[in-house]
Amino acid sequence: MSSSPYAQLDAWIDAHFDEQVRFLQELVRVPTDTPPGNNAPHAERTAELLHAFGFEAEKHAVPADEVQAYGLQSITNLIVRRAYGAGKTIALNAHGDVVPPGEGWTHDPYGGEVVDGHMFGRATAVSKSDFSTFTFAARALESLGLPLKGTLELHFTYDEEFGGEKGPGWLLAHGLTKPDLMIAAGFSYQVVTAHNGCLQMEVTVQGEMAHAAIPDSGTDALQGAVHILNALHALNADYKKITSKVEGITHPYLNVGQITGGTNTNVVPGKVVFKLDRRMIPEENPMEVEAAIRATIHQAAQSFDPPRGGKQLQVEIRRILLAHAMQPLAGNQALVDAIQRHGQTLFGEPIPAVGTPLYTDVRLYAERGIPGVIYGAGPRTVLESHAKRSDERLALEDLRRATQVVARTLWDLLG
Repeated sequence: MSSSPYAQLDAWIDAHFDEQVRFLQELVRVPTDTPPGNNAPHAERTAELLHAFGFEAEKHAVPADEVQAYGLQSITNLIVRRAYGAGKTIALNAHGDVVPPGEGWTHDPYGGEVVDGHMFGRATAVSKSDFSTFTFAARALESLGLPLKGTLELHFTYDEEFGGEKGPGWLLAHGLTKPDLMIAAGFSYQVVTAHNGCLQMEVTVQGEMAHAAIPDSGTDALQGAVHILNALHALNADYKKITSKVEGITHPYLNVGQITGGTNTNVVPGKVVFKLDRRMIPEENPMEVEAAIRATIHQAAQSFDPPRGGKQLQVEIRRILLAHAMQPLAGNQALVDAIQRHGQTLFGEPIPAVGTPLYTDVRLYAERGIPGVIYGAGPRTVLESHAKRSDERLALEDLRRATQVVARTLWDLLG
């Protein structure tokens, strides 16, 4: 049994694990805060590190005018192609862009410091970790020296935080790749086969500025925005009555995450802008969801009473993002079965197939008919990983075992 391909894969990953940890540390030490989204330097460093392993990365730079119009500074997406012969193409996708670290860290967010078996730093869990998982799983596969079939592609992209359209979406739209199956970055204790959709909108509430000493001479845009926000938050009570049939996904919800406005403390605000995030369960129709939110905003604006002689409240609504939900596609079962089987062997517990309330880049593959799942290095929950919070961390043992699961799965599919 010790000479089986699975045992050889496990042993190679064990023998090279210190090297894998150093690789991940190097990736964490190059910031990719998005915004501002200057991600090309990280792609260059990643390509340099991959070259040292004998993996040549194609560098696909998104034109600067496209990136800047999108609200970012630079994006270079990477594809590593390993062609073994006739057969299916399997893609492994992870994203390198991250939200800024924010406050409250007790470890350097770009240090990759290892303490008590955990690596700390932004993107250690989501998802520079899976640059490492997928790269070393591929290296382990090739270390067998056994005949392989098909093609393996590593897709390392840089636009997940803004929606993915200039990341994997851009590669797919330009015909640079069309895999038969794909695995995207995720966590180790579940294989995810479905996820929520997401609608993000920017709402500009326009009133009329006035001196704070004579407030009735204007129309308070902040009071108007609060009136609209109350109407939107009231929708959440109705959303809780809508439940998804997908395990791991509960109900839709809406969040207002950013509000700006006003010019000074002694001025009645003339304009307020807020941004909302509406998570959609797989069963919902995105067009109907957007239409309902727009109607709620307009009705609330019309029902707001300005001071006598004041201007009527005006609103402008702009869609920022529409990410469709991911639903399981026929053809993903081979991935699910292999990951569950090897995950149970290596983690010593069942690996369920579930949905997640997050949205990811996987939907961009699924929209083009490419079956995929979400699986990679990480803990049981987003909360446990501290993703998008201070002191994001990854248990190195999860990294090791997830890499072994992915390598074994690749052998099943390409061996």
